[in-house]
Amino acid sequence: MSTVHTIIDSPIGDLTMVTDDDNLTRLYFPHHWGNPDRSAFGPRDDHRFENASRQLTSYFAGDRTDFDLPIHADGDDFHHAVWAHVATIPYGATTTYGDIATALGDPRLARDVGAAVGRNPLCILIPCHRVVGKNGTLTGYAGGLTRKQFLLELEKPAVEERGQLW
Repeated sequence: MSTVHTIIDSPIGDLTMVTDDDNLTRLYFPHHWGNPDRSAFGPRDDHRFENASRQLTSYFAGDRTDFDLPIHADGDDFHHAVWAHVATIPYGATTTYGDIATALGDPRLARDVGAAVGRNPLCILIPCHRVVGKNGTLTGYAGGLTRKQFLLELEKPAVEERGQLW
């Protein structure tokens, strides 16, 4: 398996994308929590990311609400259960860590859900920015709260159409 990466510009700073032979495996911000050593990114190869770059550019322009990319996130079964639930949060909607814990069968797991959300290696693509604290408060985000706020504001027109607030 060959791992390669690219770095693209976005309205919220450079984004580093990493892929193996088949899947996008990482999408990180600068200073992202849990950002692995850059040596794990492999050499730079911008050509393997043209589709992902196009889709992200379209998302930031407000023209795309979901992604059609092959992805694979490394994690344990609990991480995958949390990330799968996060992936179902519609564009422009939010949910809470407690709601995800309840949906997974144990409301006492809200902190564990928060830890799993914080370890999401595919920010934006697995939309962890749509997970907020109790009562809709903005809480931790691996890319920083300023980026989380930006992403929620980007999706806000969809929220306003449905009358939902975060």
